[in-house]
Amino acid sequence: MELVLPCNSCTSLYGQPAFNRNITSPRSNFYRFNPSLCRSKTTSELQTPVEVTDRAGSYSSSIPTHKVTVHDRQRGVVHEFVVPEDQYILHTAESQNITLPFACRHGCCTSCAVRVKSGQIRQPEALGISAELKSKGYALLCVGFPTSDLEVETQDEDEVYWLQFGRYFARGPIDRDDYALELAMGDE
Repeated sequence: MELVLPCNSCTSLYGQPAFNRNITSPRSNFYRFNPSLCRSKTTSELQTPVEVTDRAGSYSSSIPTHKVTVHDRQRGVVHEFVVPEDQYILHTAESQNITLPFACRHGCCTSCAVRVKSGQIRQPEALGISAELKSKGYALLCVGFPTSDLEVETQDEDEVYWLQFGRYFARGPIDRDDYALELAMGDE
């Protein structure tokens, strides 16, 4: 997807592009934004719009697509859908009315964590899982791009979190002590 932005000269005078501000002075036409003369092109990581499908559900773009199979353990269902190589798996699933687990959508938590059963996934923005877990086949759907046909299985968020950070807790998982919590809340 190509993003068209006004150049710095259009934004520096008023701090915003001319097409976003009210211009009332008689000389306003001099500063009016002219898209044909003033363009700065950039590209985003997501190259094609998620909604671009034909009636059969196939993508009409020249971007390669891959079949993604998600075994949702928590709901006991299996989802199969096609994802373009330049689209996040979670976004594409949602555009096809498929509900998958997620929370932050930025690759920072483990809510959408999956274990790769077969295939390849590219996830440069997956900060929520360590390189060690990635090497063991864990991935995040919210920031994952398929690079081949892919089969994954959802994971329990707490389980993945424990695998990621458990070694930092010397005594293991902490059991909730409701009585201690009640006492602490009473002291405030």
